Amino acid sequence: MAAALQTAALLSASPNPIDSRRFRLGSFARSLPGTRASFLVVRSDGSIPNSFTASSRSEKFITNAVATKSNAPASSTASKPGHELLLFEALREGLEEEMDRDPTVCVMGEDVGHYGGSYKVTKGLATKYGDLRVLDTPIAENSFTGMGIGAAMTGLRPVVEGMNMGFLLLAYNQISNNCGMLHYTSGGQFKIPIVIRGPGGVGRQLGAEHSQRLESYFQSIPGLQMVACSTPYNAKGLMKAAIRSDNPVVLFEHVLLYNLKERIPDEEYVLCLEEAEMVRPGEHVTILTYSRMRYHVMQAAKTLVNKGYDPEVIDIRSLKPFDLYTIGKSVKKTHRVLIVEECMRTGGIGSSLRAAIIDNFWDYLDAPIMCLSSQDVPTPYAGTLEEWTVVQPAQIVAAVEQICK
Repeated sequence: MAAALQTAALLSASPNPIDSRRFRLGSFARSLPGTRASFLVVRSDGSIPNSFTASSRSEKFITNAVATKSNAPASSTASKPGHELLLFEALREGLEEEMDRDPTVCVMGEDVGHYGGSYKVTKGLATKYGDLRVLDTPIAENSFTGMGIGAAMTGLRPVVEGMNMGFLLLAYNQISNNCGMLHYTSGGQFKIPIVIRGPGGVGRQLGAEHSQRLESYFQSIPGLQMVACSTPYNAKGLMKAAIRSDNPVVLFEHVLLYNLKERIPDEEYVLCLEEAEMVRPGEHVTILTYSRMRYHVMQAAKTLVNKGYDPEVIDIRSLKPFDLYTIGKSVKKTHRVLIVEECMRTGGIGSSLRAAIIDNFWDYLDAPIMCLSSQDVPTPYAGTLEEWTVVQPAQIVAAVEQICK
């Protein structure tokens, strides 16, 4: 199973240029006969380095893929301080730093040990820290999640990896009735400093059961915090913050973002678990998004700017609780809100976020809040149908035009 999931994550490089009309992060060129499968590396500015493609030129893949408005060429990033990491490497670096700092931090999950995890987030950690701190478990999500919660009750800080977020539905009882509630039901006698993390989201033809988005499942559980990373920088910072938190934290990672590349600082940093990120300041409309949809929104923003619109883009990052200070400040400025998510429309994060904005900032709205979400259907295996089920940049452009009429 682990090998199959990792193979699905390997993205093929092709000499053919990317078709810009396919507004989809997962629309990578298919493998051609004779080509060698490899990781597709995308720099923070949206270019693909020459060393990772068969082409001699750098091809644009995702525009404005970082939290800036500048379009600095990839060559200029090499002179900046810090070091470049892929997102899965940034997660591993953050985890390793915390394991060095705190001997109570441990890892458990399927294939997290000497195999290094399905997406290599824990690669090399078992050799460095031993089999007791990096524990390979059987295929029994309810058992090892419950074991992690018990370990947290005794003073350890476990990081539990779900090979795929969809599998953690098997541990929903442990996460809801134990992880989220034990601090309260024990009268404060126990803290549950546990991190539950893993890949989710619509992948690249991974089928319905491996394309789950469980944010909406977990948001109603009292006592849980939820965050979603979207760049190598915030992946590392949120990982470190989640491990240090005394609350149980669910860290959502997107299966298609593991190979994004970004230069991050050499010095240590820890991000706030309850803080949104201003991706692009603007004046006309507030676009709230998170995870993979951040990149769809930024692709749409390029078109919107050419059409004369000035969208403000916020990566909410904290899915529970919402950063209503940052969100409210933006709403008071633009008076229009568009929510873009990959979660399901019915009962999704967007529904809760829209309710929170209406409750707190109704008087500042000049137009109805619009929410673009995935369709309420199982994710199809067929690539073309899979693409239709999630929000595309063209839909975002049309929604902003409608809001700003």
